[in-house]
Amino acid sequence: MVRLTNIVRSNLFRITSLNSLSVLVKIVGGLLSSMVTAKLLGPAGMALTGNLRSFLLALDTYSTLGFQNGIIKYTAEHQKNEEKLHNILSTVFYSVAGGILFMSLMLFFLADYWNKWVFSGMGNHIWVFRMLALALPWYAGNLIFLSVLNGLGKYRQVIVFTTWSNIAGVIVSVLLIWKWELDGAFLGLAAYPALLFLFSFYMVQQRFPRLTFLKKGYFDYQVLKGLLSYSLMSFITAILSPVVFLAIRNYLIIHYNLSEAGYWEGIMRISSFYFLFISTLLTVYFLPKLSMAQTAGETKAVFREYFKFVIPLFAAGLLIVYFLRYFIIRVLLSAEFLPMESLFIWQLAGDFFKACSFILGYQLIAKKMTRVFITSEILSFIVLYTSSMWLIERFGTEGAVMAHALTYLLYLVILSVYFQLFFKRTSP
Repeated sequence: MVRLTNIVRSNLFRITSLNSLSVLVKIVGGLLSSMVTAKLLGPAGMALTGNLRSFLLALDTYSTLGFQNGIIKYTAEHQKNEEKLHNILSTVFYSVAGGILFMSLMLFFLADYWNKWVFSGMGNHIWVFRMLALALPWYAGNLIFLSVLNGLGKYRQVIVFTTWSNIAGVIVSVLLIWKWELDGAFLGLAAYPALLFLFSFYMVQQRFPRLTFLKKGYFDYQVLKGLLSYSLMSFITAILSPVVFLAIRNYLIIHYNLSEAGYWEGIMRISSFYFLFISTLLTVYFLPKLSMAQTAGETKAVFREYFKFVIPLFAAGLLIVYFLRYFIIRVLLSAEFLPMESLFIWQLAGDFFKACSFILGYQLIAKKMTRVFITSEILSFIVLYTSSMWLIERFGTEGAVMAHALTYLLYLVILSVYFQLFFKRTSP
């Protein structure tokens, strides 16, 4: 009873509870948006919006120079050192401004190229990329400011902000899809996140009145050098992830049809919803704690907290999803998506391995273990791509989720062995 009381009173429990509410809102909203997409646009529309989502994930990294995790780490480490914080924020602002300008020009003037690459020539959606070019400064600014707030430990503010923004975002997305169908879905994905800049800017301005860190004298090349290591790590993922996922999706489209690609996108979309619980909790709570851990013992304590509290809850959630899979497909998507029922077992297995391995991957980020991170990412994407191609040939769409499970099982095993050896080597 005492142990249960201690758990309930713990900071992790309070943050997890609030985070769970935020994630629940995002899941419900995302599922509602997906349900509208599935019913109005069908599997084909699901596949095309999935391609744009993959592109936007990469754009997140390129437009912010991959600084997001580095910002969280450095602001967490120096949150009580006002001078150092000004150095960090000034360096980030001026560096990212240059990156945004370059990416905006690339999006605007090469819109035809992006349209052909992202949508495989299916339709003329050049306007989407030109709109993105104009929205990018506000879109990237919101991501940067949220990273600053995460690093400062403003868990409650960040979670409350994302909760209300998700509610507003779903309402806007559903209205746009209902009004303009596929174009409305693209508009919601590309333009709405930029509007969130106003709210994140307001919260940062409260912590740094008049944004005094914008003075050029605060720019620090040593901070920039440290952040570039995070850029390298982020760019590897940002380059490989959309390329591999687009290749798998387009392979399904070419060798099977848009509907098969839509089934795979449907299971990926459902997975992304419940995985928000893990990813947001890691970013908001565990990454700052791993960054501040100074010894192997402190790091292991963070790992234990994650595996004792988070993983059992996540595993229970996966079991619930599996037993409710028919209900989820019929209610949240449509009867057209029933063939994807066979994909659940492999996707859920892969997601369990992924959740277990993520805390280890975040340790590589927190401690700036650049070479190990890059090597593990490249190997995992090679395994995912090659195993997907091989298994899809033999098992169809089910092969793609088999490859997902295989990839993250190997990723978990390799990182577990690595950290076992690492802690033995560094322990006194």
